[in-house]
Amino acid sequence: MKIKRHDLAIRFTHWITALSIFVLFFSGFGQMPMYKRYFVDQLPGLSWSSNFSVTLNLHYFAAILLIFISIYYLTYLFMTKRYDVIPRKGDFKESLQIFASMVGLAEEPENDKYLAEQRLAFAVTAFSILVLIITGILKVYKNLPMAEFSPGAIFWLAQIHNLFTIILLFSVIVHLLAFLIKDNRPLVASMFTGKIDQDYVRHRHSKWWEKLHKNAVSEHVDEVSMGNEI
Repeated sequence: MKIKRHDLAIRFTHWITALSIFVLFFSGFGQMPMYKRYFVDQLPGLSWSSNFSVTLNLHYFAAILLIFISIYYLTYLFMTKRYDVIPRKGDFKESLQIFASMVGLAEEPENDKYLAEQRLAFAVTAFSILVLIITGILKVYKNLPMAEFSPGAIFWLAQIHNLFTIILLFSVIVHLLAFLIKDNRPLVASMFTGKIDQDYVRHRHSKWWEKLHKNAVSEHVDEVSMGNEI
């Protein structure tokens, strides 16, 4: 039996975010310029990659897409009040326990819908995206005629933008490497189908399983009560 883990809105957010970030990475590194120096533009179909104007416009397009999906996701969170991915007190300690369990030094704690490490990773990724959006907007604004930025401000704006680009890149790599761990692999399919195996939830996400069970019982009681009233 399958249980819904991600609705369509979450899957839409995930894949649009992934697409925009990938394009931002590719177009951003292309402006250094790296692709002519390392002959990337000699690869079939990538002759445009060393064209600064093309990569700049592509970067702007992907940035607009990322801003859109960020606003969309924030609206989704506020409307649905599904804050289960937001970090909680004790997540750092619990994450250490999860890592220790991977090498046999501890028992894995009981997990909710998202593991503590996933909630912390979400926070790092979300904050990095926020900083990149703010610094990116300022980097565009400084090019306008009415903008006045000191050389020092421009320098640090670029450094902060670059720093959080590396942090975001690192978090994406860690996110992908996490699926090399056997216990995490069943989660991959859920980002496509939205569903996950019931036995996996019962075994790996026991806290979430208890909540699902309580909600199911509560809904059943409500249905019976309504039936009796009728």
